[in-house]
Amino acid sequence: MTEQVVIIGGGITGLSAAFYLQKQIREKQLPLKITLIEGNDRLGGKIETEKRDGFVIERGPDSFLERKTSAGQLAKDVGLGNELVNNATGQSYVLVKDKLHPIPEGSVMGIPTNIGPFVTSGLFSFPGKMRAAADFVLPAHEVNGDQSLGKFFRRRFGNEIVENLIEPLLSGIYAGDIDDLSLMATFPQFYQLEQKHRSLVLGLKKMQTMKKNDKHSPKKGIFQTLKSGLSSLVEEIEKQLTDVTIQKNTTVKTIQKQGNQSIITLSDGGSIIADHIISTVPHYLLTNMIDSISSISYFDKMPATSVATVAMAFPKDRIQGLMNGTGFVIARNAKYSITANTWTHKKWPHTTPEGKVLLRAYVGKPGAEGIVDKSDEEIVNEVLDNLGRIIKLTGEPDFSIVTRLKESMPQYLVGHKENLEKIELEMSKQYPEIILAGASFKGLGIPDCIDQGKEAVEKVVNRVLQPV
Repeated sequence: MTEQVVIIGGGITGLSAAFYLQKQIREKQLPLKITLIEGNDRLGGKIETEKRDGFVIERGPDSFLERKTSAGQLAKDVGLGNELVNNATGQSYVLVKDKLHPIPEGSVMGIPTNIGPFVTSGLFSFPGKMRAAADFVLPAHEVNGDQSLGKFFRRRFGNEIVENLIEPLLSGIYAGDIDDLSLMATFPQFYQLEQKHRSLVLGLKKMQTMKKNDKHSPKKGIFQTLKSGLSSLVEEIEKQLTDVTIQKNTTVKTIQKQGNQSIITLSDGGSIIADHIISTVPHYLLTNMIDSISSISYFDKMPATSVATVAMAFPKDRIQGLMNGTGFVIARNAKYSITANTWTHKKWPHTTPEGKVLLRAYVGKPGAEGIVDKSDEEIVNEVLDNLGRIIKLTGEPDFSIVTRLKESMPQYLVGHKENLEKIELEMSKQYPEIILAGASFKGLGIPDCIDQGKEAVEKVVNRVLQPV
């Protein structure tokens, strides 16, 4: 008897799950059929590429870490391996007190592995540098449970290095407040490094030395993207999902238990009886869909930051002050609306026609999300004003593209992993057929989402092959 698998959400997690589950069904002749439900009129979620006047512009994420291999592998699996390209390397900066400072060479998430560049950097005062040096002598601090990123790094390095370097780099990834974000749900490797080596600096330095001694270590940018834009990955997956029923412009209203199955009620008035469910929707949608799991109330308290990106195209002669680098991040205590700016034409040369410049600015952070709700014109003017205080702009951009990503950055608060484990335990008892995957749970980067989609497929396949 054929069993029904329903994948809720057509972002990269849901698409990965659909693609690899279809592959498993074909290879193992599994008695499964797949339906994918997507609330919008297109697939891909936050991934969206716009091509205009010879530019390739990402409206959402623009790349992924190559060392997290699942994204590159997925591109190869759908036949786009030849499209993969690494970023151009170059100096990055951090804006502190209205001045761009080079991020010290050898820093890993703001933590030094080369001491010289940190000692000579204008980012920190002499007392700030002395306090950071305490990392060499401070003992490892074993914590029973979780702690915030901010608390962990402040204890190791003091406030100044955190505020001026570590915080803008980490907040750029999660669009969150590091004093609220969970260490164990975001960067548990730093806690493990402290426990093993005591000093984060010495531990990272040892790891970097091992990499340098690896003759196969790549001498290239650490990020990858697709020359034709990340949307080409979405489009190719969709094209290849020939055995999957895809319903767009449809949302799930409720999931109700019925024996060993669940009845999924849809926004169009229809319903599906599902034997297996892979839910990849944001956490804040789950509490309305599933109301019988008490621990799921954690998701009502878990915030998601709204951000916006502003891509602006200029003739090269209208921009002055772009140093030999790829962009900058901004310290939290700086009075700017933008949080970072990428010089996309330098970081990703394939995106920009000859003689043109492509800048991409980011706005929106906890406590300052109101800018995301302003009009396109207001956002662009504010970004131009901010950039004009840092680099010299002459005239207006040829065009600008504003993209709002509402509640797009889930915040893994302190205790996130423990709360998630409670939810998954309770659901395994009441709704064993439901698997949670996606950016709200165990990593929000593209490779993390793909990994979660593949893990969900493995669970479904195991249930079919080894039923309880």
